[in-house]
Amino acid sequence: MKEDVVMYRKVSADMNFVEREKQTEKFWEEHEIFEKSMKQREGNPSYVFYDGPPTANGKPHIGHVETRVIKDMIPRYRTMKGYMVPRKAGWDTHGLPVELEVEKKLGLDGKEQIEKYGVEPFIEECKESVWKYEGMWEDFSHTVGFWADMKDPYVTYHNDFIESEWWALKEIWKKGLLYKGHKIVPYCPRCGTPLSSHEVAQGYKDVKERSAVVRFRVKDEDAYILAWTTTPWTLPSNVALCVNPQETYVKVKAADGHVYYMAEALLDTVLGKLAGEGEKAYEVLETYKGTDLEYKEYEPLFPYAQGRLNGKKAYYVTCADYVTLTDGTGVVHIAPAFGEDDSQVGRRYDLPFVQMVNEKGEMTEDTPWAGEFCKKADKAILIALEEAGLLFEAPLFEHSYPHCWRCDTPLIYYARETWFIKMTAVKEDLIRNNNTVNWIPESIGKGRFGDWLENVQDWGLSRNRYWGTPLPVWQCECGHQDCIGSIEELKEKSDNCPDDIELHRPYIDKVTIKCPHCGKEMHRVPEVIDCWFDSGSMPFAQHHYPFENKELFEQQFPAQFISEAVDQTRGWFYSLLAISTLLFDKAPYENVLVLGLVQDENGQKMSKSKGNAVDPFDALQTYGADAIRWYFYSSSAPWLPSRFAGKTVVEGQRKFMGTLWNTYAFFVLYANIDQFDATKYTLDYDKLSVMDKWLLSRLESTIQAVDSNLENYRIPEAAKALQSFVDDMSNWYVRRSRERFWAKGMEQDKINAYMTLYTALVEVSKAAAPMIPFMTEDIYQNLVKSIDDSAPESIHLCDYPEVKTEWIDQKLEEDMADLLEVVVMGRACRNTANIKNRQPIGKMFVKSEFVLDEFYKEIIADELNVKEVAFTDDIAAFISYTFKPQMRTVGPKYGKLLNKIKTVLSELDGNSAMQELKSTGELKLDIDSQEIVLLEEDLLIDTAQMEGYVSESDNAITVVLDTNLTPELIEEGFVRELISKIQTMRKEAGFEVMDRIRIGVKDNERIIEIFRQYGGQIQSEVLADEVTIGQTAGYEKEWNINSEHVVLSVERLS
Repeated sequence: MKEDVVMYRKVSADMNFVEREKQTEKFWEEHEIFEKSMKQREGNPSYVFYDGPPTANGKPHIGHVETRVIKDMIPRYRTMKGYMVPRKAGWDTHGLPVELEVEKKLGLDGKEQIEKYGVEPFIEECKESVWKYEGMWEDFSHTVGFWADMKDPYVTYHNDFIESEWWALKEIWKKGLLYKGHKIVPYCPRCGTPLSSHEVAQGYKDVKERSAVVRFRVKDEDAYILAWTTTPWTLPSNVALCVNPQETYVKVKAADGHVYYMAEALLDTVLGKLAGEGEKAYEVLETYKGTDLEYKEYEPLFPYAQGRLNGKKAYYVTCADYVTLTDGTGVVHIAPAFGEDDSQVGRRYDLPFVQMVNEKGEMTEDTPWAGEFCKKADKAILIALEEAGLLFEAPLFEHSYPHCWRCDTPLIYYARETWFIKMTAVKEDLIRNNNTVNWIPESIGKGRFGDWLENVQDWGLSRNRYWGTPLPVWQCECGHQDCIGSIEELKEKSDNCPDDIELHRPYIDKVTIKCPHCGKEMHRVPEVIDCWFDSGSMPFAQHHYPFENKELFEQQFPAQFISEAVDQTRGWFYSLLAISTLLFDKAPYENVLVLGLVQDENGQKMSKSKGNAVDPFDALQTYGADAIRWYFYSSSAPWLPSRFAGKTVVEGQRKFMGTLWNTYAFFVLYANIDQFDATKYTLDYDKLSVMDKWLLSRLESTIQAVDSNLENYRIPEAAKALQSFVDDMSNWYVRRSRERFWAKGMEQDKINAYMTLYTALVEVSKAAAPMIPFMTEDIYQNLVKSIDDSAPESIHLCDYPEVKTEWIDQKLEEDMADLLEVVVMGRACRNTANIKNRQPIGKMFVKSEFVLDEFYKEIIADELNVKEVAFTDDIAAFISYTFKPQMRTVGPKYGKLLNKIKTVLSELDGNSAMQELKSTGELKLDIDSQEIVLLEEDLLIDTAQMEGYVSESDNAITVVLDTNLTPELIEEGFVRELISKIQTMRKEAGFEVMDRIRIGVKDNERIIEIFRQYGGQIQSEVLADEVTIGQTAGYEKEWNINSEHVVLSVERLS
């Protein structure tokens, strides 16, 4: 053998993969592997993936690792399956998050200060700010192995993208679905803009606040109407009260001396606490239907709204079905400016519109609380009511309240003029299109998302802000409005539109249109649109459709696959479906894989304030990308929350990646010793041993399972199949075949072992390549590319392995699985008897429903170091069972028959009864012509074993070991222990695998005698050419072998 020729690069046993991954990343970049993977699939059928655009002015967090690794793996898999998978990256660049970042940077607070600073310089700052973390995102994506076209991404602030959105809005306008309305909208006073319903859904928090039960004095009567509100700050804007028309109301004299009107059903809840000892809390004076109280007048709580009534009648009782008797008093107060229900009542009764809160969320000048944030004014308002004798009580209550998802300010429901898209008009279309989608899991598509669509609201589209897609509506003071759908149309209709017009404020605000009705100038409305409309438009806007790339868009719509976290259910998933339904009346995606949120190891939400947030860059630097990728694929179903913990990542890395790497290192070590070149041999299936055929059958079954699972987005199942195979390959095939690799020369059996293991390593690496792309590339480059120049340049340019069904032998796999079960139970018996595996045992008995042939028996015997394995139907000679009833469970079921059950159980054939119990899960007895059915938990089972035998039972298998050791067996045990200790010393001394050695032995006559008898066998196993009795040299060590103390040495021969 020529020592200087190395077939394969030596494999390090180091399990720190981070540095190797950096080298692989560099290789991909320098050789443009991603670009080549796209180019080689051009013209093939498409499998389209849409990437939900991140915002580049926010840093990546650990949740982005999860979404990136799922969004990378499925496209890699589909590319290897032969599809053309377009993967255009994108950046979501508009909206409040960017504005807030810039405000912070410039030291501005709110819209007034932005206007003062100047909208134009503010917009330019926004444009710059969106790229703050672009480099970090690109590094992050490369490190995690996320492949996408980042050189030509779509950017939502580019003119082409915005123009496509303008086209979409014009189409919606033409259908009469874009309208301006006075509506109660969720409104952020800090940001000065309304929010859409899907934005509101993202910002709920549990808060404790004071509610108020208020006394409204009845006009011309010494009585009060008791009404409840959870928003005391709206009371200065009160104009009416409301009752349920169908419910029963009463007038009562209460123990506090006042007369009250309220719902009968809530009397005890509200007034019960007024009762002193031995007295009633109230006395009912009169009973009414809700409608009887309609138009009953009361006196205003506060005088501040008097000048805002505009001559309309106010301060009387109204009726509405939405009033319930679950809380409060059965009477609610009405402020039409601050609630959708209130607003509807206001329209129906033509109530005055009183809004004593300004756009900043502050109480207005005509109240004593001018300038105070409305929700903070609650306390002062309650004190004022208390002082006026009008506050009955102000109980604390906990509820979920919406906050601005961007700046964390509590939202208020506020009447505003807002532009809406009439989603309610396409509700049935939305539901029908959603039903065409394969949601994974189905429960989110049909449940959470489906319910959302069932209750869909009109989309509050406009935002009173600066940095966003401008709403392309121009209006004239005469009332005429026009929606512009392209730059070309704008230039046609305007005589002051610059050729290089930028579609942003303030530039677009300067462009005017001549009104076709009155001839005056039309100006663009000041609003920009919800940035969710940007991201929901990406399927067509990324291609500047319909202005160009019409064919390309039609090829790539709808997407076959999208995936984001569950919090996008009412975000991107909804905006995509909404816009696609409005424009194309079809779902924009076919398969949606919903991902659970990433929590800390205790199941808590991660946050910087709690100090439990994991930095993704630290995690990637510590564990490597493949290990973290594997964790997210294998830890749980993707849609469940995952508890991210370093020890779990390391454990997954050890069990799967470590096992695969060690098996690969084993192959390279021996292939280099033998200069084994896999290209010079073929795998001749007919010449293979049973063990080889088993491994290849397992390989093909695994590829089949992984392929099927990935095709159907069953990711943990695919990971489990890979892990199970790698475990079998390492801990069974390699373990059982080691000596074949150690054999001298290159016999056919050794070639078979090499080719079988080589094939398994290469093919399983290809099957796992989409999941752990770095390690599999490393293995492929060394095992395949180093010896075959004609092979594809990268594993990611290979086709996914095709299943060789002719290699799958189901019976063989089942037999080997049965064998392994017997071996596991045999090992358990050895542990029970405290006999090491190196100590041979005489005989082992197996009772089972299957019988294995001689080949498998020999493997069991060799693996368990047993001289003989016998399958038998009768183990009564070695083990017996006796049964008693478990009083706790049998007593309540069969009380009177308990003694008879006890007697019958004591007389049973224990082995037959145990067999029945294990195979059927129950034991049936006939007592006095009554069938008694006993389960395992109904029985106390006592196991008796014959002296010198140990047994283990599991379902239908029982294994019995004969633990009686003869002197010959004990000597053989010594031989095996000595071989093991010498092999350990070879390693400790740093000898190479093929080094020849001399053994020395001294200080123990019994051990020396064993060397005299069995020296040849020991020498053969440990590559020793000679044994020196009575003296040692080289590396020496004292051992305690089965209580015999001896000194051994090993010395390398030159």
